[in-house]
Formats: sequence, structure tokens, C-alpha cells
Amino acid sequence: MSSVPATLFRTAPLSRALPRLAFALLLALPVLGACSHAAEPDQTTDEPGYDERMSREHAGDQPDATPAAQEAPAQSVEEEDVVYARVGDRDVHGFLARPAGAEDSIPGIVVIHEWWGLNDNIRAMARRLAGEGYAALAVDLYQGQAAETPEKARELMSATNERTAEVEDNLRQAVKFLQDRGAERIGVIGWCFGGGWSLQTALLVPDEIDATVIYYGRLVTDPDVLANLQSPLLGIFGELDQGIPVDTVHEFASALDELGKDVAIQIYPGADHAFANPSGSRYQAEAADDAWAKTLAFFSDNLKRK
Repeated sequence: MSSVPATLFRTAPLSRALPRLAFALLLALPVLGACSHAAEPDQTTDEPGYDERMSREHAGDQPDATPAAQEAPAQSVEEEDVVYARVGDRDVHGFLARPAGAEDSIPGIVVIHEWWGLNDNIRAMARRLAGEGYAALAVDLYQGQAAETPEKARELMSATNERTAEVEDNLRQAVKFLQDRGAERIGVIGWCFGGGWSLQTALLVPDEIDATVIYYGRLVTDPDVLANLQSPLLGIFGELDQGIPVDTVHEFASALDELGKDVAIQIYPGADHAFANPSGSRYQAEAADDAWAKTLAFFSDNLKRK
């Protein structure tokens, strides 16, 4: 794998000349592959084959902790299990981590799990974000369940994607929970399944989200839908990921370029699906480390600025 990640796209308002050059380079790249939530070609429904593609990507995988989930936070953190929402007649439990002794007004980040569910590895990522100065709320979209096998993960993911209204209610309340705890600026991040829902959160409550990070998340390409995006967005993808074709990433970038959105997209040469996941056997350290550094810089720029 090349040690230099490919920067595919950077658009307004940072510059209007450089984005066009970057976009031209993007269109010249070979179509290989990328991953996760709202759709190609239908931007509103779960198209046939998506669940099967995710199953192929994770065949033989297990939710073991990757190096990303084994890294200690940069500073001491406080943590607690919280009820952050009530959806229907069910309390929704999540995991909240904050820097020890932090003021109430620190920025918040909604942390959305990969297809395995809210497990200890996602909690570890929330701790790492807390160690960088954020109130990190790891949400649960699987109604208290987590998967130990790819088969169970597919079952939980498929069932969850059929409960769109409930999931949207869940995420709205997650944002409000952080606001009620004093967060004046809020970001959202997710991996694969969670990456797609990270984008959906930014579209669902655009005026409440100040920074959006998608790790190989399933993409919306309809400009009418993407017009709702208000926050800066960082998209991370792997060149060899077969979950979603790279031409869909190109289409996503093209739509955002035409809309003048503030978006940066990275595709890492030689990186496969789930290369930076907190759980699983597909971790690729070089690309994952670079992506995490970019993630932290992106959140700092957009959530900590005065």
C-alpha cells in the first residue's frame, strides 16, 4: 500500500480553484470500490444486494478489538452508561465519555457503531474522542443487542435499516441529549453501517450538526437530498472496498461540488473495507492511523474554533 493517501476531493468554501483540479483528478481515477448507508442507485430505499455485499465484505470476520480500540485516551476521562433517548416504549441506553473534570460547554460528538453494534470497542473509541476534549456519546441503534458473528450482524443491520423512523428519532434525541448537557457545537462520526447513519444524521438535523465524519459510509447521491447538508464533511474510503463502487463516491463528490458544499473525501490506496474499524480482522494500520489523524484535525477545526 502506498504511504501517501489519495486526496480525491476538496470543495467550497476553502477554495474554488483547487477543488476543480482535485475533482478532475478524481474523475480520472479507476473505478474500484468503497462502503455503507443511504443508496445507490435509489437514494431512499435499501436496494437489493446491499446486505449481501456487506456479508461478503465481512465473511469470516469477528468483532475482535483492533489497534484503534486498544489505544488509551490522550487524557483521563470520565464515563457512564446513560439513557439518552426514549423511542416508542423503550429506553435507549448509550455510553457517554468526557474529559475528567471538563466544563459542561465542551463540544459533543455522536458516535455511531459499525455493523457489530455498540460493543466495548466502540466504547473505546468514545473514550479516545473524550481524551481529545469532547463529550462523546456512543449510541445504540440495535435495541441493546450486539453481534458476535457476521450472520448476526447482518440480521441486526437489516432489521435496523427497516426501522428508519425509529432510528431517526433515536439520533435526534442523541443530539438533543448532548445539547442538554451543554454542548454548543456537535459532530457525528460512524464506521460502515454507522458511517451511513452519520451522513443521515447530518441530513436529518442539518442545523444542529457542525461536523460530519463518514468512514466508508453508504452514500446519498441525489442533489436534492444533499442540498440539506450544512456541516463540513470528511469522507474516508478504501480503494479496494467492494461495498459501494468508487464511481458512487465520484457521483457523491460531483453532487457536492455542484452544491458548493465544504467536503473533503479521501480514498486510501490498497485499503479494503473496514480498514479502520474498531472491531474486526481487516484493520490496516498505516491508512487507519492517517485517517484518524485527519479525523481529529477535522473535528478540532470545526468543533473547537471560537
